[in-house]
Amino acid sequence: MRFMSEAQGSAFAAFPDAPKPETTMSVLNAPDQHQEIRDAIRSLCSDYPDEYFRKIDEQRAYPEAFVDALIGAGWLSAMIPEEYGGSGLGLTAASVIMEEINRSGGNSGAVHGQMYNMGTLLRNGSKAQKEKYLPDIAAGKLRIQSMAVTEPTTGTDTTKIKTTAVKRDGRYVVNGQKVWISRVQHSDLMILLARTTPLADVKKKSEGMSIFIVELKDAIDKGLTVRPIPNLVNHETNELFFDNLEIPEENLIGEEGKGFKYILDGLNAERTLIAAECIGDGYWFIDRAAKYANERVVFDRPIGKNQGVQFPIADAFIEIEAANLMRFKACELFDAHQPCGAQANMAKYLAAKASWEAANVCMQTHGGFGFANEYDIERKFRETRLYQVAPISTNLIFSYVAEHLLGLPRSF
Repeated sequence: MRFMSEAQGSAFAAFPDAPKPETTMSVLNAPDQHQEIRDAIRSLCSDYPDEYFRKIDEQRAYPEAFVDALIGAGWLSAMIPEEYGGSGLGLTAASVIMEEINRSGGNSGAVHGQMYNMGTLLRNGSKAQKEKYLPDIAAGKLRIQSMAVTEPTTGTDTTKIKTTAVKRDGRYVVNGQKVWISRVQHSDLMILLARTTPLADVKKKSEGMSIFIVELKDAIDKGLTVRPIPNLVNHETNELFFDNLEIPEENLIGEEGKGFKYILDGLNAERTLIAAECIGDGYWFIDRAAKYANERVVFDRPIGKNQGVQFPIADAFIEIEAANLMRFKACELFDAHQPCGAQANMAKYLAAKASWEAANVCMQTHGGFGFANEYDIERKFRETRLYQVAPISTNLIFSYVAEHLLGLPRSF
């Protein structure tokens, strides 16, 4: 190490353009083209500090006050066109909103469904459906926080879903079961995927599925039963049971049988938004780790002076910065109405991996204090761990890339 020091000099001599130590943390908050949105979200989030989310987590409650504030400020209607009362922004702006919530110590999992479900309705809904629902969503009178796709026996093998919707006398009658369906208890509307043509009767297995708007107040206890699932994080998720639930024919989104194609828009948006949330988490972990490493003194020196402490933090930061580039690429393609499945999947993979590595680094840097509730690291640690599994597992992303980008044989 002495030889390297003499030969290369200090890092700041070798790299004269590098940020000086007293300004290094400002790199995490460098202005960009989305700064107006970032500043506004940070200002709103400052009214809901760590203590707020810590208490919500302890109570396993829903952050109603925080969500109401976001709705009141118009942030959850950002993607709704101006003609319906929204801001007319794209997925890029929505992703910045989600990122900043997590970067400020919150959890966008309470609200992100409004953003990606919005895309499904905006791109595939009829004019009548948009006129009926979008103004009230923009005004905060309705929430569209939930999407029901996953089933207990099919998981990500979506084409084999067993929930059916049979057309009868101007209505669709739904029977079946869904699992891991989030925010049902805090939403007014839900996007539902069901099979309208039996799998055996379609030429392609992706055909014969349709999507519907379910008005939950008219459905719960009237053919729809909701059973909450306690879980590792404070994330309201449920098992749903459909027993002859009737849905009006006009609540069908798009053409019957093309629901799988329509739902992909929502899934690509979901994965990209979650990538942004993970990036927000990652920056939060890096900020906390670097600050603690600078301040914590052991053996008469800050622990951040040790390469064994600072190198993992630097490594995690580099991974987050790289993931951020793929996130914005996915957003760019989505907003341009270009195919973005590959980029959405890769952004989700890279960001979830980077945030999890940053979480471990932050926990390790804090040592025992990282396990104390008052530091909030253990809470954020649990929250970001979810995205190694949901909404799509890492192995499914690998298989997608191998088959669709690299031309390798399908592995399942």
